Amino acid sequence: MKKRMTTTLIVMLMSAWLGGCRGEQQSAPAPAATPASARPPGIRIAMIAKSATNPIFASARKGAEVAAKELAQKHGIPIEIAWMTPNNEDAEVQAQRIAQAVKEGANAILISCSDAEKVTGAINDAVVHGVPVMTFDSDAAGSKRFAFYGIDDENTGQMLMRELATVLRKKGSVAVLTGNPSAPNLRKRVDGVTKEAAKNPGIKIVGTFSTIETAKDAAEKVVGAQKANPQIQGWAMIGGWALFTPRLLKDLDPKKVKIVAVDAVPAQLAYVDEELAPVLLAQPTYNWGYVSVQRIIDKVHLKQDVPEIIPMEVVRVTKGNLGTWARQLKAWGFTVPDTYLKMS
Repeated sequence: MKKRMTTTLIVMLMSAWLGGCRGEQQSAPAPAATPASARPPGIRIAMIAKSATNPIFASARKGAEVAAKELAQKHGIPIEIAWMTPNNEDAEVQAQRIAQAVKEGANAILISCSDAEKVTGAINDAVVHGVPVMTFDSDAAGSKRFAFYGIDDENTGQMLMRELATVLRKKGSVAVLTGNPSAPNLRKRVDGVTKEAAKNPGIKIVGTFSTIETAKDAAEKVVGAQKANPQIQGWAMIGGWALFTPRLLKDLDPKKVKIVAVDAVPAQLAYVDEELAPVLLAQPTYNWGYVSVQRIIDKVHLKQDVPEIIPMEVVRVTKGNLGTWARQLKAWGFTVPDTYLKMS
């Protein structure tokens, strides 16, 4: 009898303890996405670029907003672009913004990844919670994102070095300017530059210099490297940040140094005109937003299949087509000096 009572008491105590544990778990539920039934009507796309201070991402935002407006009218549904880009590049903040977008009921996320490793987990969590993710410019290929839109970065790096070697007549000391060393797209471009340089015995790479991706920091990095290595005759800039300011037009002599860079936004056009940068490889950055939003609507609203890789082609900008490119930039909403708009 005593044994039976002891057993009963133990069972009662265990039940009470387990019930208390279950109660603690219920009191702190894991955060979840807003249920589809609770989301407002229409489609909300969270757009997370690398940096709000970089003008190339401002143009991508403009493209996304124009596409959203056009598609909203076409399909008769509200489409909102929620700009959630950090002011300064920070992959951990990007990951936080992805989680925030899910909690706030986004229907899709569009992101350019500063560091694929740091944002992949957040991307995968978003997809698990029913929020599709598309990448542009800089991919997270190992994630559950449904599509990527951008250039072939390694091929672009090879093109960059090929153009610079031609300008230098395949002989000279060159330097490479890169940005965030963790950015997968920039790493691939550097690899492309290095591989192409190896094909030209007369070309010697003095060094690869990393910079914070702002005009001031990038220009200072170039000027400092040039002073420390006066033998540099050419720069392969896998991002055109240093050309967003006119400083290098004063500090570098186009008769002694040549630049080939990625991107060709209005601030960079003077470098082509002055022949310090005879060739720019322009990314149609406006289309990062415009085309990506089209593909997101195809998937989310129209339930269509979207290709996993959507290629973007660079545009070779020289003095010969500077006017044509300037007018294209204006059509995309950029403010462009009349000097270039009037050129052929």
